[in-house]
Amino acid sequence: MLTKSSKFIEYMKIHRISLIQDNANLIQDTNAPDWNFLQGQIVATEHLLSVATDIMNDDIQGKGY
Repeated sequence: MLTKSSKFIEYMKIHRISLIQDNANLIQDTNAPDWNFLQGQIVATEHLLSVATDIMNDDIQGKGY
């Protein structure tokens, strides 16, 4: 059984995939505001996922924080 924290981490992984898929559906104009906005969301989600994973693994030397 997943804990609440594990469920949230799984949600973040799914959210990241959704952002990547949305980004892939856009015309890859790196100057377009939507493309840059989604790229920022992807980077932020990856960072939060990294921090959450490090915390769950008691990895105080992790790259997340």
